[in-house]
Amino acid sequence: ITQLWKQALHGLVNYACQPGVGGHTPSDFPMVDLTQHDIDGLQSSHPDLVDVLPLAPMQEGLLFQSLYDHHSCDVYTVQLVFDLDGPLDQPLLRAAAETLLDRHPNLRAAFPQLDSGHPVQVIPRQVRLPWHDIDVSGYSIPEADAHLSRLAADDYACRFTLSRPPLLRFTLARLGPDHHRMVITLHHLLLDGWSLPVLLRELFALYATRGDTSGLPPVTPYRDYLAWLAHQDRSTAEQAWRHALANLPGPIHLAPADLSSAPQIPDQVSVDIPLPLSTALHDQARRHGLTLNTVIHGVWGLLLSRMTGSCDVVFGAVVSGRPPEIAGIETMVGLFINMVPIRVYYSPTETLLTLLNRLQHDQSQLNAHQHLGLAHIQHLTGFNKLFDTTVVFENYPWDQNNLTHSDLHIKLVADHNHTHYPLTLLILPSPHLQLRIDYRSDLFDASTINTLTARLLRLLDAVAADPDAFISRIDLLIPAERDRLLIEYNDSTIPVPVVCLPELFQQQVTCTPDNTAVVCGDVTLTYAQLNTKANQLAHLLIDRGIGPEQIVALALPRSAELITAVLGVLKAGAAYLPIDPGYPPARIQFMLGDAHPALLLAGTDIDTDLPGTGDTTIPTIVINNADTRAALAKYPDTDPTDNHRTQTLAATHPAYVIYTSGSTGTPKGVVVSHAGISSLATTQAERLEITKDSRVLQFASPSFDASVWEICMALLSGAALIVAPPDQLLPGPPLTALLRDQQITHVTLSPSVLAALPIEDSLPQLATLVAASEACPADVVNTWSPGRRMINAYGPTETTVCATMSDPLPAATDTPPPIGRPIASKKAYVLDASLQLAPIDVAGELYI
Repeated sequence: ITQLWKQALHGLVNYACQPGVGGHTPSDFPMVDLTQHDIDGLQSSHPDLVDVLPLAPMQEGLLFQSLYDHHSCDVYTVQLVFDLDGPLDQPLLRAAAETLLDRHPNLRAAFPQLDSGHPVQVIPRQVRLPWHDIDVSGYSIPEADAHLSRLAADDYACRFTLSRPPLLRFTLARLGPDHHRMVITLHHLLLDGWSLPVLLRELFALYATRGDTSGLPPVTPYRDYLAWLAHQDRSTAEQAWRHALANLPGPIHLAPADLSSAPQIPDQVSVDIPLPLSTALHDQARRHGLTLNTVIHGVWGLLLSRMTGSCDVVFGAVVSGRPPEIAGIETMVGLFINMVPIRVYYSPTETLLTLLNRLQHDQSQLNAHQHLGLAHIQHLTGFNKLFDTTVVFENYPWDQNNLTHSDLHIKLVADHNHTHYPLTLLILPSPHLQLRIDYRSDLFDASTINTLTARLLRLLDAVAADPDAFISRIDLLIPAERDRLLIEYNDSTIPVPVVCLPELFQQQVTCTPDNTAVVCGDVTLTYAQLNTKANQLAHLLIDRGIGPEQIVALALPRSAELITAVLGVLKAGAAYLPIDPGYPPARIQFMLGDAHPALLLAGTDIDTDLPGTGDTTIPTIVINNADTRAALAKYPDTDPTDNHRTQTLAATHPAYVIYTSGSTGTPKGVVVSHAGISSLATTQAERLEITKDSRVLQFASPSFDASVWEICMALLSGAALIVAPPDQLLPGPPLTALLRDQQITHVTLSPSVLAALPIEDSLPQLATLVAASEACPADVVNTWSPGRRMINAYGPTETTVCATMSDPLPAATDTPPPIGRPIASKKAYVLDASLQLAPIDVAGELYI
């Protein structure tokens, strides 16, 4: 507040001391809506002002960005460094530069804000040109270069006070009798790229003619352009942009979230397009009536599409903004450019040429409306920030030879001109195309930019080689990326035996016959005991005609009998269909009617007249009543073989049928073969550190395929499977007590269940925890990963429960954990809408 009062009083004193103050009225400045109070305030700071003008759309954007953060660098500071070789008259060159400010009033502009907060540009009658002469002729060449580089860097870093004119300054350094270096630093608010060569040609023409302006073209005032802007049909432009951006899916952001938003000077990567490719691109553009601008925009749009997974993308592009209706527009000095959105959309079935022709047509329809400001265009779409990448086509008439005359050779040695956007592609059109990518190194690393550049070149190659190629056939990835996705990420070549689940279980029985296999309340079965019971049931089922390609429904509660029944059905060669007795009758009836099981196994505490069995001919066996137990005792306890089964059991035969939840419609039965079980068991043994001393909780509902995961995890590894009643599995204290009391070492739970468990109980005996069934948030990992092996698993039912498993998760993370890499013998690919491999870190569909 004190500072504000000081400024106010200082302005008041200046106002009172200036002669002739108070002569302006609002009518003197018709292009802006000013009150007398506004004029008095402006004149107190700029006593000799001769004009007050509005801002062009691009000026409004640049001013906002430049004022956004006073403490960081101003990326819209422009700096040019020239070497001047030959005899030089330093006072004459300074006088020529001062004449430029006299010729072009807008070079004297300042950009204050009114009390309302609205910015204007004021033009004083005259300003003093900041000019600094230095002499480093006494330095060695390396010392002089280093000293001048530091001076130029300091000058570049020194922010302009945008309300104090002029917003440009010169430094002229003498390195020797006929060798000088000139540094011009200015703010982008004053000039665009097209204006710079115009200004420099005038500077050296004035120097050559000793200030004579008669040979220069007459100056068309910048206010003429602002007047032209004011007379454009704004509503028609708004309608055109609404139509062009209608139904845009959303913004396209390539950079990761920028938390600081503080601008910084970007790093740069330059690429010289090989001459044959440059020539081919020019030829293809001419052959098909396209501009090179269209080709570059189309290719950049395709690149963004592949890197974001969207077939409808938008980015920013700089347009020249010089209306031909204004006489002398080509030699005017000022800021005419504008930033506008470029929308690129396509179908993968289209050709490149179809896309480019449509893009050129769409952009030609907008040419007359490119004067509308970007902020206003974005507001029309309902999005605050449409894009974070831009394309700049530097096609202004820069010819260094025009700056050289007989006495003086001028050479541009450095050019600093940036934007606040995280990523900008600059194109220098010529027979030999040059590209430059400016990027924020805090948001992109050099490796990412190099990969992006290589992808861009591949797309340019595709256009040059065959513009009639289908977009879906274009391979974006460089060879190293393709190898990484196809080979490195899919290195799942662990040997997997091609056997069925019964054989895998029987192998484990041979290895650990006396180990505990199942614990359920007071019932404990060793592997040998469990195998005996399953064998007897299998022989009974075979005797009833049950075998491969048939389904046996299991309506059994959580119990040792359920595990015996699963193994018995599998040993007979049939597939089992788990039926949760607690399901609604309508669902049970639907499942039985849809699957047509050949047999139903039920328990004594289950009503044998289950929904769907009364009106059908499903034979039912009550597995644990006295008659069934007596019958089972008569069957052999040896492992059934194909000689006993109704037909040879193959890995392609069904092992089980699982019905989906029906949350997205009618429940659907998924038939899963034996083929994937070996891969599942092999990967579990490798990644979950299961031993014969492990204790695995059977938590999942038997009607959910995660129960297959738990059975395989335990019984194909020699561990104990702990089966508990539903009331002990309730998320919260009951489940925590069960995990502790039963000394569970391995458990698979969904993240929502983990989130409901008491955090204070660390469960030290729980060595391996698998998160599955849902996307796992970072906070669940941070809570449960420390002190144990935590794995994130993913897979649809069709892939035999699991398709991918992560490596052990870190103890702390800020991001959701990955789903990992494919399990043994499986491959996983993320593909885009064109069924091409999606680049790394790009969302797509998972193909397994």
